[in-house]
Amino acid sequence: MQYILPQAAIPTIPSNTPNIIFSTTLKMLNISWPSLPSLNIFSSSPRQAIKLPPVKVHETETAHEKPARALKHLLKLDHVENGLFDRRQLPSQMSHLLSSSFLQGADANDLGRIYESQISEVVKWKDSPAEITTLDWRSHLGCREFDRAFVDFFEDELVRLGYDWKQVVDEYLFNGQEPVFGSIMADLGLPLVHLAYAFEMNSREVGMEALGLAAACHNETYKSFANLIHSNQESSSESKSLFDILSHVQGDKGLNGLFPTPGSDNFESLLTSRNAALLAHWGAWKIENALEQFRESQQLAVALLVGTSEGDSRGYYDWFFATALTTSHAVRVMLPIIPAQYQIPLVQQWALNTIGIYISQLRPDIDMDRIHEYDPKEKNWEWVSQQAVSGPYSTDPSFVQATRSLKQQAETWGDHDRFFLKAAVRFVTEFKGWRGNFVGFEL
Repeated sequence: MQYILPQAAIPTIPSNTPNIIFSTTLKMLNISWPSLPSLNIFSSSPRQAIKLPPVKVHETETAHEKPARALKHLLKLDHVENGLFDRRQLPSQMSHLLSSSFLQGADANDLGRIYESQISEVVKWKDSPAEITTLDWRSHLGCREFDRAFVDFFEDELVRLGYDWKQVVDEYLFNGQEPVFGSIMADLGLPLVHLAYAFEMNSREVGMEALGLAAACHNETYKSFANLIHSNQESSSESKSLFDILSHVQGDKGLNGLFPTPGSDNFESLLTSRNAALLAHWGAWKIENALEQFRESQQLAVALLVGTSEGDSRGYYDWFFATALTTSHAVRVMLPIIPAQYQIPLVQQWALNTIGIYISQLRPDIDMDRIHEYDPKEKNWEWVSQQAVSGPYSTDPSFVQATRSLKQQAETWGDHDRFFLKAAVRFVTEFKGWRGNFVGFEL
């Protein structure tokens, strides 16, 4: 594995996303991530573990500009008409695509075109087997067929709590002995992405959908994962660098020949037959400087997407690595919102997810020179955003979200060496479609 980390200190933080090459076989898996303790996202804390400024909130509900009004109406239309899962049983990314396009300059016409392009991918609401009440809502956790009932239930609670959607999120996602937030990284972290967009757009409709996704995707496969890590002996390959951790993963001979091809079905096999291997590599990541290590984890997400596309797959990028990048951005959005004691566990959940994806995608080389040595010429972030909004792949949710995530990283950490811009320009210039061998969910 080739990688070169910048030696500079952390930049000062400013104050201030085609064709998809996937298998169509659908296989239902049952995978989630370690649970987090009870928390109150609005509680104050004297010190943050990862001190970041909040991202800008766009008040779409009260904005007067035409693009913002168009976004508001389309999000509401999607909320009323379409279910939480698309034709592939993935959490619907309609709101993700609309929001990330808006944030990169899409006008009302662009947003309308984008919405119409996704109609064939979404699934209309279907009635759930029964209603959900305050007495039995926990007994239906993880039942995807109750997605409509969950959203109806949370909207009833929205009325009870005076239409304060953040209070509903606080009460149902973060409180209780086993908060639903513990499985927010299920389905490759897409419920977390949904929640992050709810906060960025201040959209109660998207917020209630995020709650519905967190509840419908919830399961307890990894309820004891966090406890297991504390009972294990210290790893001989401990490192503060996630790049080093993935280097050890790549060199782990015990993983050789584990999977014949990359793909999402590898996740289930990985977690049932190689649980100890994943646990060991994940537990080897020791966090001492949380801000710096989160910065590096975001850089790793960029490297996984842009530094692993080469050879006969030139121009075809791994969809799973794009998802790791998008979820990393969602973590960044949520970190200033949740209290200090839960920030590092959330980053650790992302790391577990990403290490699992890396193993499932057959541990490719990460060539940092694909980014460091790339010449973006005269292209800038305005060009990147224009391509995301009006280019040939402007209706691909993962493509548009990837460009937006890259830009947001540059805004968060600064980009004096143009690392993020180089990655974005190369990605946009070369992109032809996705690879990765998608074969099913639930992840």
